[in-house]
Amino acid sequence: MFLGHSQVVVKDTVTVRDLDDKKPKTEPVKPAVQKVKKDSIPVPVRTDRYGLRVGVDLYKLTRAFYDKDYKGIEFTADWRLTKKYYIAAELGFEDKTTDDTRLNSTATGTYIKGGFDYNLYDNWLDMENLITIGLRGGFSSFSQELNSYKIYNPNPYWGEQPPVADGQKYSGLSAAWLEVALGIKAKVFNNVFVGFGVQLKLLAMNNKPSGFDNLYIPGFNRTYDGSFGVGFNYTVSYFIPIYKKKIVVPQLINETPKKK
Repeated sequence: MFLGHSQVVVKDTVTVRDLDDKKPKTEPVKPAVQKVKKDSIPVPVRTDRYGLRVGVDLYKLTRAFYDKDYKGIEFTADWRLTKKYYIAAELGFEDKTTDDTRLNSTATGTYIKGGFDYNLYDNWLDMENLITIGLRGGFSSFSQELNSYKIYNPNPYWGEQPPVADGQKYSGLSAAWLEVALGIKAKVFNNVFVGFGVQLKLLAMNNKPSGFDNLYIPGFNRTYDGSFGVGFNYTVSYFIPIYKKKIVVPQLINETPKKK
């Protein structure tokens, strides 16, 4: 009989799962997400033109055709200083005969007015229309000729006396005033504007001839025996562009709402 003893050796078994657990863990690589830009909306840009606008008053120019007692002309000009403000001026000549109840006189002279205009109208993009309010200071240098006059008779039993022809001329007269000007200018063609304006005037200085009053002052119009006057003009003007400024027009961009 033979006796034997054997020892069973159990080796450690290593599985693939164990090997994987021993490897250093790394974060899974996420695929790169490419950002897609939305379609960009072009931002509107407005171009403002700056320059000199010159014109003529058609009312004074054409009035001589139907009023034999009037001759006159007026030139207008304005320069765009900022987005809303304009420097404005007028230069003119008038010869007006006034036939009043008691006297007939002729006023002849030149005048100049200067000040500023403020544009109240907000244009769209490249429009250049104007609705303005402004202030002017005016000065006139003129002469008065007393053509004829009538002697006042409180008891005209024998009727009115005939007019007395005089013909005396008074030179070196002057007047100054302030005025508020309201106006509209609309662009009808390229660089061509048509406008209409009204002026309310307050006489500040009036150098009168001896013996009678200034019934008409060139540039101021009729005095109506007081310090207030009115006037209006109808102009055609041409704009001479000098330089330009570009302005970005702000606008609201609607974003697509995000999905929850």
